[in-house]
Amino acid sequence: SNLSFGFRGVTKIRESIHACFLHHAITESGMDVGIVNAKEMYHINDLEPDMLQICENLVFNKIPEATDDMLERTNYERACIVARKEKKAPPRKPRGRPVIVPRMKFDYDNIVPKPAFEPPKPTSDAAQNYVPNPYQNTKLTHEKILEVRSRSTIKDPNATIDWNQDPSLYPADYPHFVRGRDSVRKHLTSLFNSKIAMYDGAMGTMIQNYGKKHKLGEAEYRGEQFKDWDCNVKGNNDMLSLTMPEVIKGIYSQYLEIGGSNMIGTNTFSSTTIAMADYNMEAYAYELNYYGARLAREACDEMTAKDPTNPRFVCGAMGPTNRTGSISPSVEDASARNVTFDELVETYFEQAVGLVDGGADILIVETIFDTLNAKAALFAVGEFLEFSGLDIPVFVSGTLVDQSGRTLSGQTGEAFYASIRHSKPMCVGLNCALGAQQMVPFVERLAKVVECYMHVYSNAGLPNAMGGYDDTPEDMAKYNKVFFENSWLNMVGGCCGSTPPHIKALRELSANYKPRKLPDVGRPKMWLSGLEDLVVDDCVNHLGLPFLNVGERCNIAGSKKFKNLIMAGDYGKCMDIAKQQVADGAHVIDINVDDGMLDGVAAMQKFVKIAVTEPEVSKAPFMLDASNFKIVIAGLKWCQGKPIVNSISLKVGEELFKEHATLLKKHGAAAVVMAFDENGQAATESEKVRICQRSYKILVEEVKFPPEDIIFDPNVLTIGTGMEEHAAYGIDFIKATKTIKETCPYVKISGGISNLSFGFRGVTKIRES
Repeated sequence: SNLSFGFRGVTKIRESIHACFLHHAITESGMDVGIVNAKEMYHINDLEPDMLQICENLVFNKIPEATDDMLERTNYERACIVARKEKKAPPRKPRGRPVIVPRMKFDYDNIVPKPAFEPPKPTSDAAQNYVPNPYQNTKLTHEKILEVRSRSTIKDPNATIDWNQDPSLYPADYPHFVRGRDSVRKHLTSLFNSKIAMYDGAMGTMIQNYGKKHKLGEAEYRGEQFKDWDCNVKGNNDMLSLTMPEVIKGIYSQYLEIGGSNMIGTNTFSSTTIAMADYNMEAYAYELNYYGARLAREACDEMTAKDPTNPRFVCGAMGPTNRTGSISPSVEDASARNVTFDELVETYFEQAVGLVDGGADILIVETIFDTLNAKAALFAVGEFLEFSGLDIPVFVSGTLVDQSGRTLSGQTGEAFYASIRHSKPMCVGLNCALGAQQMVPFVERLAKVVECYMHVYSNAGLPNAMGGYDDTPEDMAKYNKVFFENSWLNMVGGCCGSTPPHIKALRELSANYKPRKLPDVGRPKMWLSGLEDLVVDDCVNHLGLPFLNVGERCNIAGSKKFKNLIMAGDYGKCMDIAKQQVADGAHVIDINVDDGMLDGVAAMQKFVKIAVTEPEVSKAPFMLDASNFKIVIAGLKWCQGKPIVNSISLKVGEELFKEHATLLKKHGAAAVVMAFDENGQAATESEKVRICQRSYKILVEEVKFPPEDIIFDPNVLTIGTGMEEHAAYGIDFIKATKTIKETCPYVKISGGISNLSFGFRGVTKIRES
């Protein structure tokens, strides 16, 4: 009885443990005598198979979870005792630890990973073929680009936006670089593969340091141009590009000369209409970006001229703005927001135009504490690159706000990357909030999963009591050393508190180490995210099957309870349903509020905005579900993770189908594609296969949609209706699934399983069987 003392009070559990223990101790080790309760003793053959497995795991210490499993079974047996006393039905028996069933393999699953020499590239022809940026921006005449320029406040009629150079200016071989002749993407690929490149350090710190030695008050910030401005502007560092350009250019030059930076970020962190609203300077956003980039361009060109073998590049910095798409500013209303996705896209598009017109070579979306803001910025950059036809490399830098390793909006580093990888950034990493010491575990985790180049530009330690930073250049180099020793980085720099000497120290130390090698390229996998990431191809459900559970109870068509709550506007109780689904084993939460009696767009927006603030719900990815495409897009614009959209199909015609798919690709969503076409729903095996193959060809070859992000739904239809034409629906789906997966590499197959047994509704045991 000593053996099972921790489970006292439930005789069945104790005697089952004793039976297992005694059987092995007696028959396999020779035990002869024991003090027992003979009346209660079980023989090992009396034990149920699942109970025997739990007992053996516990007695032989087979798995770390053995005690937890037995406690779960004990609670069940205790509940059964209570139910018998109260003459109630027994509770549902715990399933126990599942036996893992291997995933079916197809020929394309056996791809041997191959070395990568370049990161994944955007699907545009310019990026795929390393087409050099002509730097002749006067030829960029798309109406949206011209509309941004038409609002420019620049008074100088000679302000150039063309930055192309004479092709013969420098030799044609690497490491030389000439704008208009050479591809920035190709040059950076060679640079990052050969050494740890240097970024710059903090702009704000350098401005503060300047202010300690020179007068830098309200009057200096205003300058002549803004001497009569109607509000205080001190602290608006970006406007110094206009009022004190010699100071900003001087800081750029120090990072280039002393620090040895290969790339410098522009003084445009807050140069968006949204952030400039604090100073009533929204109208100057284009000008701020133009001059912030132009000054950097001039400084880089002057330094390159001194040593053409070490060309310097301008990174157009796009900060997070001072508003968040995923976080409510109101403690009373979780669905409240102070900015929309479309507003963010508009402000970032204007910033991109200004930066490129000012001579930026690269665009960097940085200091991301809310991934939805970053997705809006990347959407805007994608639109600009599509309208211009240019290939401009994009870098993305996230900010994990504390030792939890999460962004302010709650995502892990892996989830953050999974949410933005659709934009095909050339370099991804972390900056700000933490010092290098605090970043180590998070950089290591990212380095294991990121498919492109990696960077870090940490703070010079954590802020002290006065808000300053104490790490010396030597300290900062020492704390970054672990990144270099483990070959986690291709680029390094500094953020708050860092100065040109800090960058110099990093450069001198990093020169002794090799850069990070790009990971081998193998079979592509669907990679979703909520607050946490989820690789669908590696997913196993609670039954041990290689299967993604999509919770259906937040579907207005699948749950009467949910429908009544949505109609009543009780979103709090709707969240309880969503939480319970995740607790019960749903990997993804299906959200469907598409009903003729409801404003579906408004309901979807409100549900998603509240859901993303509930960690127990939003840790799982979402499936945004509606027959009305406007409803899913409305939800997509409030979703910071990578969701699934359910659904699109050829039912709307080929052109609109491609339009829908292209928009989902820009947002980074995976897509359920129904086996529908212009003639209706596929019912037979041959029709299911034909429509899915046709859809696949259009999506992959024309839209360039990632095949691993396609989920075909070949229509699970009802069997057992008594109608002969329905009898083969089940086997037709199963056969079609195999053919589709054989002929459409990397796709997933899904279905609404409750359709199958619709004729037996009302008897759950029959339906689930």
